[in-house]
Amino acid sequence: MPPPGRDRFAPTDAPGVAVVGGGVAGLAAAVLLAERGARVTLYEREESLGGRLAGHRTRLTDGSTVTMSRGFHAFFRQYYNLRGLLRRTDPGLDRLRPLPDYPLRHSGGLTDSFARVPRTPPFSALGFVALSPTFGWRDLAAMDPVAALPLLDVRVPDVYDRFDSLGATAFLDRVRFPEAAHHLAFEVFSRSFFADPRELSAAELLVMFHIYFLGSAEGLLFDVPDEPFPQALWEPLGDYLLRLGTDVRAGTPVCAVQADDEGVAVRTGTAVHRHDALVLALDPGALRETVAASPGLGTAAWREDIAALRTAPPFLVSRLWLDRPVRADRPGFLGTSGYDGLDNISVLDRYEGEAARWAAGTGGSVVELHAYAVPADANRENVQNRLVSTLGRVYPETRRARIVDARHEWRADCPLFPVGSHARRPTVRTPHPRVTLAGDGIRCDLPVALMERAATTGFLAAGALLARWGVRGQVLWTVPRAGRSAVLRALGRAGRR
Repeated sequence: MPPPGRDRFAPTDAPGVAVVGGGVAGLAAAVLLAERGARVTLYEREESLGGRLAGHRTRLTDGSTVTMSRGFHAFFRQYYNLRGLLRRTDPGLDRLRPLPDYPLRHSGGLTDSFARVPRTPPFSALGFVALSPTFGWRDLAAMDPVAALPLLDVRVPDVYDRFDSLGATAFLDRVRFPEAAHHLAFEVFSRSFFADPRELSAAELLVMFHIYFLGSAEGLLFDVPDEPFPQALWEPLGDYLLRLGTDVRAGTPVCAVQADDEGVAVRTGTAVHRHDALVLALDPGALRETVAASPGLGTAAWREDIAALRTAPPFLVSRLWLDRPVRADRPGFLGTSGYDGLDNISVLDRYEGEAARWAAGTGGSVVELHAYAVPADANRENVQNRLVSTLGRVYPETRRARIVDARHEWRADCPLFPVGSHARRPTVRTPHPRVTLAGDGIRCDLPVALMERAATTGFLAAGALLARWGVRGQVLWTVPRAGRSAVLRALGRAGRR
């Protein structure tokens, strides 16, 4: 619950607040501040809002104009705060469409499905074992029960104190997690952080297990936008901010910031803009650069922690417009493992309106391929070609297809959560009371991850500033900070003795 306070600023005492970054975190912060009556200026270096979920128009060789983006993202139903942000312009979340399953396929031939797995803990985890071809009762019996007990009693933030010094792969090896399920289920989760599971903190893996299996009743099913991200999500939110009086400055990169007892200064090129407070909602690389260019900001120790933030390895999104359809029974999304670097396949015309209209008009299909944690020295053209070739292994009918056009998006701007990094991760509050941080790389000690962490920290960053002026923030929702089952929690505590 936020601290109590008045509902909003009076027009005569509304402070000016700068929000730097127009992704999920920055939009959440800007929305809450503007709703409470603050005079918000939103700075975004790109020409459009959405951050890592932004999109841009591009023309294909057949003359079609389409939207290219950073690709598939799952809007899980545990993303309570993100969904609350989207409800500002879509109260019924009618622009989200459910996908019926989250299938995971290993190159060895096994496929897991979550469509029939119960969603109520602890039956969600037990149901996965009962229904999974990669994780059977015999595998369960072979696991080290004592080493596995922490899975039953994940407590946030205590889990970071206990397991942040251990790698995700090392934890699964300690538990004797079956190899097939290790690669299929948990590797897919860890790589959703755009990281090699050998580098990822075991604490982050345990939190993910808690969020999706034992801490919530929503399971692993999710929704996706029914149109490209800009049209479905960010343009409506941008219009909403304009109606609230926000000064939205897209295409305006911020070079540096300064803060003192009177307020903050934001420098864009040669211009300096004064505000009463500031939210920095940037990806790790941009945050490092901005703080490094702002020598008077924060303390020496805080600045060192910002400089220590790491960015995940590069990842690739390849979108292919094919001249023929993929087989009708192919799912909208398929997670893959063991396929030479291919991490998932999306058939966009199964759920996205723009892609479906192109496919209907041409008789073709729109397919998207992702590769996460690509080695920095990899030959990018070779990686792109390998993904297209691997698609033919997974969906053989695509071998006969002609690629009408293709777009390949390479990025390296996601946070990395390596072993032992949690204690140094910056929090929403900074050494300066007029400056807060937000983003999916920011620590908030709640059981949230990925896009939901971005939205949650955005609301927290705005709420921290509002509290200084006696204005209430927003009620936030998360899965419980500890397991929902008293019996399982007791078993987990037994493992600590």
